[in-house]
Amino acid sequence: MRVGVLTGGGDCPGLNAVIRAVVRKGIEVHGWDFVGFRNGWNGPLTGDSRPLGLNDVEDILTRGGTILRSSRTNPYKVDGGVDKIKQVLADQGVDALIAIGGEDTLGVAKRLTDDGIGVVGVPKTIDNDLGATDYTFGFDTAVSIATEAIDRLHTTAESHHRALVVEVMGRHAGWIALHSGLAGGASVILVPERHFNVDQVVSWVERRFEKEFAPIIVVAEGALPEGGEEKLLTGEKDAFGHVRLGGIGTWLADEIAHRTGKESRAVVLGHVQRGGTPTAYDRVLATRFGLHAVDAVADGDFGVMVALKGTDIVRVKLSEATAELKTVPVERYQEAEVFFG
Repeated sequence: MRVGVLTGGGDCPGLNAVIRAVVRKGIEVHGWDFVGFRNGWNGPLTGDSRPLGLNDVEDILTRGGTILRSSRTNPYKVDGGVDKIKQVLADQGVDALIAIGGEDTLGVAKRLTDDGIGVVGVPKTIDNDLGATDYTFGFDTAVSIATEAIDRLHTTAESHHRALVVEVMGRHAGWIALHSGLAGGASVILVPERHFNVDQVVSWVERRFEKEFAPIIVVAEGALPEGGEEKLLTGEKDAFGHVRLGGIGTWLADEIAHRTGKESRAVVLGHVQRGGTPTAYDRVLATRFGLHAVDAVADGDFGVMVALKGTDIVRVKLSEATAELKTVPVERYQEAEVFFG
């Protein structure tokens, strides 16, 4: 058997760990051949590929990013895209695909399965917003990076007695903001799931200043003030219809400065959250996902995604994996409010 592997969507630490696990088990246990398709779904669209052997994955466990590179290509936005993929797979003798990605990548995987292509999915997103799995790899690393940044910002905020607003990733789900904000001891945490009242935020900030502390506000990029709109970096949409968010941190810092008369600055972590070495947790989770994805291919169980349920790796239908986003429940957010102010 010959198996294709690709990584789609935004990069994150742990992608290479999945590739390594897939290739090692596939070769050493099953004797399969592997081909890596470059740049997400663009690879099987255009035939851009490379062989993957044991030597190619020997030293990639700790490397961030992906040796196969990535893109946000949507083959269903390309004329004849599905037929092109089928032809490339036939030309290269590929019997099955393992697609590593988030909501958009796995959404394509589901549709390709419906169109007769054997695909197994592996969940990847730093946002941790795939509903069919308890955790995605990449999330733990992103939270660790954001938490370290918040830890460092505490000292400079205290030194200058200023408010610091930390903008983290999270378009529709505030998991990174919630976890890093709690772990970093933030004064305020703002998530997309719950619109925030600017007056209340200012009240919490002023209370911190009255106690001679410097407030840290963590805000997800998709968070919205009551009656406000998303802050966009650009109105252009990608192949999956997403606009680029950004700017809520700067806007909120300006509001705080204007209303309190205190110095306030914004720090946008951006793609720093995606980069660098994966944490031990993400390396282990990514490796387990890769091993179980190989098992699914060996069983001919296509149209599924490997998922974490509790401490077990299970298989769920791709239709279930992409049915809805996993967002922060109100009760989880309310648990944190005791620390605000």
